Amino acid sequence: MGIKDKKLHMIGNAHLDPVWLWNWQEGFQEVKATFKSALDRMKEDENFIFTCSSAAFYEWVEKNNPGMFAEIKKRIEEGRWEIVGGWYIQPDCNIPSGESFVRQGLYAQRYFKEKFGKTAVTGYNVDSFGHNGNLPQILKKSGMDNYVFMRPMPLEKGLPGRTFWWGSEDGSQVLAYRIPYEYCTWGKNLEKYTERLKCELEDGEDNLMMFYGVGNHGGGPTKENIKSIYELNAKEDMPVMEMGTTSGFFETIRSNGKKYHQVTGDLQHHASGCYSVMSRIKRENRRAENLLLAAEAWSTIANKVEGQAYPDDFETAWKGVLFNQFHDILAGTSIPSAYEDASYLYGQAMAIGQRNLNYAIQAISWDINIEEDVTMKPIVVFNAHPFQGRMVIDLEVRGLNNDQFKLTDSEGNVIRAQRIQSEAAVNGQSRLLFTAELKSMGYEVFKLYLNIEEAPAFDHVKVTEYTLENDRYFLEFNPVSGCMKQLFDKKSDLEVLRREGGRLAVIEDKSDTWSHNKFKFDKEIGDMKAVYLHVLEDGPVRSALRIKYKYNQSYVICDFRLYKDLDYVEVKTVADWREPQTMLKVKYPVRFNFRKPTYEIPYGYIEKSANGEEEPGQTWFDFTGEHFEKGKMYGLAIANDAKYSYSFDVDEMCLTILKNSVFAHHDPKQLEEGMEYKFVDEGIQEFTYLLLPHEGTWKDSKIVEHAAALNQKPFTVIETFHQGSQPQKQSFMELKSDHVAAVVMKEAEDQDGIIIRAFETKKQKGMATLMVHFMNREVELNFAPCEIKTVKIPYDISAEITEVNMLEYE
Repeated sequence: MGIKDKKLHMIGNAHLDPVWLWNWQEGFQEVKATFKSALDRMKEDENFIFTCSSAAFYEWVEKNNPGMFAEIKKRIEEGRWEIVGGWYIQPDCNIPSGESFVRQGLYAQRYFKEKFGKTAVTGYNVDSFGHNGNLPQILKKSGMDNYVFMRPMPLEKGLPGRTFWWGSEDGSQVLAYRIPYEYCTWGKNLEKYTERLKCELEDGEDNLMMFYGVGNHGGGPTKENIKSIYELNAKEDMPVMEMGTTSGFFETIRSNGKKYHQVTGDLQHHASGCYSVMSRIKRENRRAENLLLAAEAWSTIANKVEGQAYPDDFETAWKGVLFNQFHDILAGTSIPSAYEDASYLYGQAMAIGQRNLNYAIQAISWDINIEEDVTMKPIVVFNAHPFQGRMVIDLEVRGLNNDQFKLTDSEGNVIRAQRIQSEAAVNGQSRLLFTAELKSMGYEVFKLYLNIEEAPAFDHVKVTEYTLENDRYFLEFNPVSGCMKQLFDKKSDLEVLRREGGRLAVIEDKSDTWSHNKFKFDKEIGDMKAVYLHVLEDGPVRSALRIKYKYNQSYVICDFRLYKDLDYVEVKTVADWREPQTMLKVKYPVRFNFRKPTYEIPYGYIEKSANGEEEPGQTWFDFTGEHFEKGKMYGLAIANDAKYSYSFDVDEMCLTILKNSVFAHHDPKQLEEGMEYKFVDEGIQEFTYLLLPHEGTWKDSKIVEHAAALNQKPFTVIETFHQGSQPQKQSFMELKSDHVAAVVMKEAEDQDGIIIRAFETKKQKGMATLMVHFMNREVELNFAPCEIKTVKIPYDISAEITEVNMLEYE
């Protein structure tokens, strides 16, 4: 077979970064300029075909230049303009939640269907910095059978070939293609790019895609590019070069009878620093995702139960979040002014979410039948999770100015409660703290009685300057280092830590913002040391020990908290960081052999090696093994509410707190002596993490529920007395299963029912019973291991409950 029997499918494209070293307004203009250039090339050459992703770009053009949009629509109908991606933007493919990836497809594919009569069949993330292992399932269930990417490069991850079947743990597969070398061409003549691929064609590949066109800041294929294709095609020593589409390429290789290798799991690592850099934007992303999910769920309930109109602006809010998940924004690699714009979008999304949530829960709380009692403040607590559990509630209460108070549940039972420091420095106000077993996707009315003569007395969680103790754990701290000397599990009669833990390790990081070609961050230059330890809280609900640490000009304050009725350690952390080109990690060494690391990934989990490499993860990670002395399976899980970067180094599990790089510093640029630079993670930030020791594996620990409860705390409304049709405690929805978690409840896009989305969490096949009490509907769902299911419950009670894909199509 000669070289002329081989084919290069020439994909004319322009990689468009709407934000990077420029702001979105400049990206907006460049999208129009690039699209105009592509349309001009089509007029000049009838063979030219253009490929472009990202529904956001098409929306911009539709709203700002309707004439151009109409011309693009015509070219799509002709087959000369290919829509790819099927997502709103090309996001970071590690950090967004599982539901964010679903919404990328939901809003983009439905937009494409509405405007162009078709959806994308090829997933397309050519510049994203790694790809989580659950994307094949999400792509397939969003209508895409193929996937095109470029990173990780071959030096970062070996693959069996340019083309391979990429699968998720549930069995879903897409046909994937790793772009050779670059996703763009900057030279006029394409000969050097073509020469690179001849050897691969001569090695046995019959069909390859080559991407051409100026990119990053847009531009697209040039006249010289197209001329070069014709000239090279005429040469005898060159393969056939045919201007085409990604879908045409995948159709060709599907029909050639060749078997391709299968790859399961994530595609990593590229730009490992991007899992941690720019803490603020990552925290805002987590908060926005969680708030919108809660607001949608309660708006769904309030619409059906109270007639509160379902809001029409959730899509606007989500699109702001999705745009900010663009890989150069969420990954932390853009310029400072671009992050001001990103905060505006997150602010808009959270304002919409907060407003809609408030309308929903107050519509419900106002309809609760609450008896008149002038000595009592009724507090309605809402649990947004479809599981029942004991959760932490705290809220500001005016008039709570002493310890002469009593709190009861809806049935009159007195419960533990504690007065803690107010957010305000005024007389007559404190925060009320308590824990309660809350019903799934439900609420309960708690009753606070102030200034009573005989307040109930409870024993306190034990605390001294160096120790904390409840019924489950004993914690001891080193007064010099501030590290945890002991984390003793009284129930299991074992010590969890191998040596002192909670060590705040300062690491030198001279790499660029991305940390190109760097996989481990292990050059420690010191540990933070304790400035002081003192008792912060001493109460019946929780006690807390505050430890302040220092390193050079930087400080970290950790409040270690133990609750009377909760089997985990909570650590609220505030960092004020001033050290340039450093990374900060908190490290816990575990007392186990045969250790297995596990991370949460979007709508799933993955097991990795304990080789010290930085890994991306979602809300929790875990180390499980055989305990040294006890010989039993035991583990430590850590959940958090703002971070995404982890590592395991032999026996230490490490959570990366920050990476203080120069903004948008890209290797090989050398930082100049004497130049003043802005640093990404300089200043104050806060987050909270949980330590959850457990017998057995992480699957026995309820870490999925604990992480969810940490990230989405209960909502409260201080109500008044009024008659109503609702009881003082109820559940609106529950999912009965020990291995399936429901995440989403929203109105269907077609407004004819509700959507519930759930995923299997433990790689176990089995049944789950979904009970939607407020609609009087119930259904049995059969889950395959690691499966994500989307269920539609019609408003019409005579219509069947059905499973739909992620686009909400049957």
